[in-house]
Amino acid sequence: MRFDSEIQKMHCDHCGTEIAVDEIKVDGKEEPEETAEPEKPPQQEKTGEKTGNFKTYKCPSCGAELLTDENTSATFCGFCGNSTLIEDRLKDELMPAQLIPFKISQDEAKDIYRQWSRKGGLTPKGFREQSTIEKMTGIYVPYWLYDYHTNAKLDAHCTRVRRQIRGDVEYIHTDNFKVIRDIDAEYVMVPADASEKMPDEVMEKLEPYSYKDLLDFEMPYLSGFYAEKYNYGNEELRSRIEDRVSKYAYDSARDTIQGYATVAVTGQDVQTRKDSVKYTLLPVWMLNYRYKGVNYLFAINGQTGKLVGNLPISRGRAAGWFASIAVGCAIVLTLMGVIFG
Repeated sequence: MRFDSEIQKMHCDHCGTEIAVDEIKVDGKEEPEETAEPEKPPQQEKTGEKTGNFKTYKCPSCGAELLTDENTSATFCGFCGNSTLIEDRLKDELMPAQLIPFKISQDEAKDIYRQWSRKGGLTPKGFREQSTIEKMTGIYVPYWLYDYHTNAKLDAHCTRVRRQIRGDVEYIHTDNFKVIRDIDAEYVMVPADASEKMPDEVMEKLEPYSYKDLLDFEMPYLSGFYAEKYNYGNEELRSRIEDRVSKYAYDSARDTIQGYATVAVTGQDVQTRKDSVKYTLLPVWMLNYRYKGVNYLFAINGQTGKLVGNLPISRGRAAGWFASIAVGCAIVLTLMGVIFG
């Protein structure tokens, strides 16, 4: 069975059975009596072999050897297409606390990409071909969600200007103020992607996610999708998040200083304290395309449908476009010469 993002349930493509995720029997949990017990996610036979940074696992469906990198938690068999959960990578500290299930289906993601790619009139045809679009892949990206308490202290020198006219004389009064701000703020669920394969700038542009859809992690949600375990622990990303949170706190404090002609910050002190952190999986549709030696990555937020990516320009199409304009201009100039010559 695989997780269907449209119905938010497990679905069997062969018989059409639909079952809620929390009714799946996992780790010994019993099924409700009125519900037929579905099959457990397939167990992998670990061969124990390593090839560089890769590991091999045997497909429980057809027996093929699966070559996966050391960070893959869910994958597909390249021979029979069976979705495979590598459960020994999702235990103890590798077990996510929560995840947001896919809300955007693969068909919806393909439509979003098609509509967006049509905006590039000079884009190479290969980017819009069906064979390219079919490579769209759903992947759960590992994130750390941080909760931080902050305190921001600001000192500023501010001025207000008043004008007064008496007879033929204009008086300009400049009032000087010392402004002090001391503000506490809480920032909840600040995200940082923990996969080295995913460019940080792309993942940040995919935000925001709506955390109202966060659910406790259940293994069946991964069935039918790829998933990566984290490469970076929460302590490794801590400085990056604290820089981000510090900027939030400073900007929030600075934005409270309003109504002055000039504002000059003369001193600042921003303190941060990590309150908690959770390992979470967030849904992303990915599409990679290589064009003239350059890899182009397109990512779609699997919850909101927001797309991030850059389309290249085909030199041939661009040359043809400029040539057609040049020919059009030549025809117009020729006609003008005939009319006014």
